[in-house]
Amino acid sequence: MKEYDFAVLGGGSAGFNAARVAGSFGLKTAVIDGARRLGGLCILRGCMPSKTLLYIAEVLHHAKHANRFGLKVPRASADMKAVHARKKHIIGDFAAYRRKQLKSGKFDLIQHHARFIDAHTVELSNGQKLRAKTFLIGTGSKVSLPDVPGLSAAKCWTSDDVLDLDFLPKSVIVLGGGIVACELAQMLNRLGSKVTLIQRSPNILRDHSDEASTVVQQAFVDEGIELFAGTALKSVNRDGQGYRVTFVHDGKTVTRRAAHCLNALGRTPNTQNLNLTAAGVRTRPDGQIVINRWQQTNVPHIYAAGDCSGPHEIVHVAIQQGELAARHALGAKGLKPVDYNLLLNVVFTDPQLATIGLLENDLKEKGLPYLSASYPFNDHGKSILMEANYGYVKVLAAPKTGRLLGAEIVGKDAGELIHCFSTPLAMKATVFDMLKAPWYHPTLAEIITYPLEEIADQIQGA
Repeated sequence: MKEYDFAVLGGGSAGFNAARVAGSFGLKTAVIDGARRLGGLCILRGCMPSKTLLYIAEVLHHAKHANRFGLKVPRASADMKAVHARKKHIIGDFAAYRRKQLKSGKFDLIQHHARFIDAHTVELSNGQKLRAKTFLIGTGSKVSLPDVPGLSAAKCWTSDDVLDLDFLPKSVIVLGGGIVACELAQMLNRLGSKVTLIQRSPNILRDHSDEASTVVQQAFVDEGIELFAGTALKSVNRDGQGYRVTFVHDGKTVTRRAAHCLNALGRTPNTQNLNLTAAGVRTRPDGQIVINRWQQTNVPHIYAAGDCSGPHEIVHVAIQQGELAARHALGAKGLKPVDYNLLLNVVFTDPQLATIGLLENDLKEKGLPYLSASYPFNDHGKSILMEANYGYVKVLAAPKTGRLLGAEIVGKDAGELIHCFSTPLAMKATVFDMLKAPWYHPTLAEIITYPLEEIADQIQGA
């Protein structure tokens, strides 16, 4: 039986970075990952393939609407074989580099699945056993299968299937209105599929503000996506002609048919095969591992990070959590837990939706006073000439000092622009501090100065 100081279950963003830190401090470390392909969700089936395809769809969208800019593009369409080949090439490079890192020799890579048999021991899928003083669970998440009649038997596509398409589906029903559902629905629509999106909540992107989600929702409708929000799914059926989805909308029973159906109704922690009860680790009813602010489970030497423990399914957060867990296990001094008051989030629809820090709902729930100011993209020079008129920039700040509390951007390149607030928020800067900096004209980033100036005027005029 092999023994280790630090053993990681899962070689994705959280697990790999935890192992990297533990190994750098001289701990005898192992990464246990039985996936058929190494690399983790982000590289293989998440961030990188989806953003590759989303950008391709955006380029095609601009080509199809070139007449807006006085350009003549006689015909633009997607060569799905070539699109698929480009995606495979790009993802192949990323995955190869991650495999190289995992096999670097800085820690042992054990390519088997593992399940706990007690709090210090796991059994591998090859029958061998492994002991460790400390464990980090970073097994990620998987597509969930809600209890909708017929959904399980219908064998709908998952995001994995859509990201690996080498043909253009004639029509697709997308179930769900979260980030994955919205990004892939718009991508398919722009590539040329007829898309119907069915969302259970009153708005798509329900974890964001109604104001922000409404802007994205309007853009979807304007682009030709048939969108139903505030629905109750009744059944999903598959026959020789494709899929039939029945749901209630505005009090009426509605049925839509399509050649294909994408289940994007959320993800669930990938913990069901770990036998966590044998280790005494507590989980929530959905399988999410319960952790404290140091990423420890109720069993102090077992940590968890990333999608399997939450609270946010975001890569850079998983990395922070994994590194924190490793350093805490090492007994490092001066550690601070992950600061979710600086939470950064991006939705890569078009317009993009990006937020950072505390938002209006957060501030209202906490009973904190704040000032708010916003400015629309359709009144800003650079965005107008780019035909990027959807959305706005909103800034939230403390009423007396102008200290930045959060920001919300919906619009062109919002995922890039939101980083203008990252360093100021981390440094507890004010709107006055940000206005000391030069802002070049004409740029998209310049739009940020307008709500900053409005809040500064409110404070100075009080």
